[in-house]
Amino acid sequence: MKSRAYPFLVVLVMMLLASCSATKYVPEGSYLLDGISVESDNKDINTSDLSLYLRQSPNSKLFGLFHTQLYIYNLSGRDTTKWVNRMFRRIGDEPVIYSEEEDERTRDQLTRAVRNMGYMGASVESIIKTHKKTREVTYKVTSGRPYKVRSLNYDIPNEPIRQLIQADSANSLLHEGMNFNINLLDEERQRIATHLLNNGYYRFNKELLTYTADTARNTYQADVTLHLHPNIVNGVEQPYRPYNINKVSFVTDYDVLQRNVQDAFDVSDSIHYRGYPIYYKNRLYIRPRTLVNTTWINPGELYNQANIQKTYNNFGRLSTLRYTNVRFEPEANDSTKLNAYILLTKNKLQSVSLEVEGTNSAGDLGAALSVSYQNRNLFRGSELFMFRVRGAYEAVSGLHGQYRNESYTELGAETSINFPRFLFPFLSNDFRRNIRANTEFGLQYNYQMRPEFTRIVASTNWSYKWQSKSLHTRHQIDALDINYLYMPWLDPKFEERYLIEKQNYILRYNYEDRLIVRAGYSYVYNSATGALPTTTVADNSYSLRFNVESAGNVLYGLAKLTSMHQNKEGEYSILNIPFAQYIRADFDYAKNIAFDLKNSLSYHLNLGVAFPYGNAKMVPFEKRYFSGGANSVRGWSVRDLGPGSFPGDGNFLNQTGDIKFDASMEFRSKLFWKIQSALFVDAGNIWTIRDYESQPGGKFRFDKFYKQIAFAYGLGIRLDLDFFILRLDGGMKAINPVYESGKHRYPIFHPRFSRDFAFHFAVGYPF
Repeated sequence: MKSRAYPFLVVLVMMLLASCSATKYVPEGSYLLDGISVESDNKDINTSDLSLYLRQSPNSKLFGLFHTQLYIYNLSGRDTTKWVNRMFRRIGDEPVIYSEEEDERTRDQLTRAVRNMGYMGASVESIIKTHKKTREVTYKVTSGRPYKVRSLNYDIPNEPIRQLIQADSANSLLHEGMNFNINLLDEERQRIATHLLNNGYYRFNKELLTYTADTARNTYQADVTLHLHPNIVNGVEQPYRPYNINKVSFVTDYDVLQRNVQDAFDVSDSIHYRGYPIYYKNRLYIRPRTLVNTTWINPGELYNQANIQKTYNNFGRLSTLRYTNVRFEPEANDSTKLNAYILLTKNKLQSVSLEVEGTNSAGDLGAALSVSYQNRNLFRGSELFMFRVRGAYEAVSGLHGQYRNESYTELGAETSINFPRFLFPFLSNDFRRNIRANTEFGLQYNYQMRPEFTRIVASTNWSYKWQSKSLHTRHQIDALDINYLYMPWLDPKFEERYLIEKQNYILRYNYEDRLIVRAGYSYVYNSATGALPTTTVADNSYSLRFNVESAGNVLYGLAKLTSMHQNKEGEYSILNIPFAQYIRADFDYAKNIAFDLKNSLSYHLNLGVAFPYGNAKMVPFEKRYFSGGANSVRGWSVRDLGPGSFPGDGNFLNQTGDIKFDASMEFRSKLFWKIQSALFVDAGNIWTIRDYESQPGGKFRFDKFYKQIAFAYGLGIRLDLDFFILRLDGGMKAINPVYESGKHRYPIFHPRFSRDFAFHFAVGYPF
């Protein structure tokens, strides 16, 4: 017992010593800023929004408790010529010293911010608590009574503009009776300016719109008027007028170093396609139809800034292009018309890459080599073609019995072609441009040779992928996905021992030829712009994922209609190959709550159900769920938990299920330099829908499943390299569902490191 407590005592002593040195480099007469907060007497004022105006932030605390980076800085000596001292100072945080000047600036900015919300009589007071050489500052906001907008008026001398503003008044951010909020007034100026830019008013900006407000003493009410100022260009007043697009030209070999549009016309030839001039050098590398169908800028239409952004977005999806630039110049003979130039810079069209990787499958080491070829413009329509071959070799240990070899060899090839448009008949060009979709066709072939068997997996797919205009939402439709699993050879001893003698239905089902014909849909929403997960703890965001797929329904219908042959298991077969039939749905939700720049709380929920029916009594192995591992319940190794209370028998196929539940919570905190830490709690398990003899205790039962939820806790260390994260997590079992009662069920009270600990190495956050 003493030996177990010793490490904790060492850590406690180190923390106490570190806390004593927190003010080591605080000059005499100065104070370490140890805390800062904002309080308000008005519940309508969100104090978290006011934190943006704080001019000083105290040194960050690990998990909100320990000044870890400050302690590291304080480990340095005063001699900065020594490399060790420079290292500690570089990866640590210099102490933040309380500043009276910054305190006064913070009060001023907070006062101005609250008054901009309509509380013209607001005041801010700073309350300082001093303890030895540290200070904590609390800013107390007294809002007072808000000013209200009594009336809204518009002074718009230009009749067409006035009519546009009135026609769009339903979208106005302002209304009578609202607080006299300066921020909303400014947002309304920008909204109107954007509306005018989308209706022909080229180069209009919000600075041409201003407000006046008349207030009566002690009434706390304001009459607000929006004014449109004269359009002054080079000191001369110009009339407001909408611009039309005159001519749209494409320059396909634009040099980004050229500042003048006319300098870009270093071309050798040109063509006209549907009224669009296209200029190029030597050879036109992209089809004219692709260029015209991609742009939203059309001759004869009003200038529209939103269409310009759509054009940028659409051209940005073309892999054959590196840069896109859109420029406008007034027509020489008509000042109300604009000539548009879409300037395109070609990307490298072909590339070959070589990738070498090391593999580690449950301790079995190996290596893999892959060679990839890409063509970014296969049919001159920016189609992305990819072909890759891969080979892998791995030593296999722990085999029971004599086999022809003791290694695993894998050879594979795959090819795909991605079209940057929605390929489907009878669709209009406007629909194709709006949906921002890609169409992908793919073929894959994989040959696996293990000591126990040889397996071939061949597949083909046809899918659509697209994003919303805001880039927050992604959709994918798998119109057709065909997978064929072929087992050309099984070791006779392996077949006799595991598939015949043990009468294991799960094993036998997964070592037979199988056909999977499926279709599916997936939806992903990420509140942070873009689809990639963030690599920082300092953002408030959430993500939502939903996926549904089904397989075998059409084939089952055809089998019924044609009285197709059934095998001895009662399965319909095509060319003696039984096909799978199931439906599967998954739901995933993750949220990150940032407390400050270096501390956040993240939580995650994942639910999944896969149900076999019709022509199948089991879901194929690749579609079943597993639990445990770096992205699940981290007190267990991967595929080492469940289903239900099943303890496992050493066969990973038996530790799969049809229902999955995962829930996790992490407190993430920056430790020092690029090192982050995390405290986490995980819960979850898997279950089967049917009773299988080889998985006793694995079936989902409403009166028992909640007792079979496993719990784990642990500590993680992450290296944030900006473009990806390396993660080390150590998890301990807390509640083990294998046991119904007793000390073995609750290892949180009776821990044994050798039995209850699991270590995980991974890339990226767990959720």
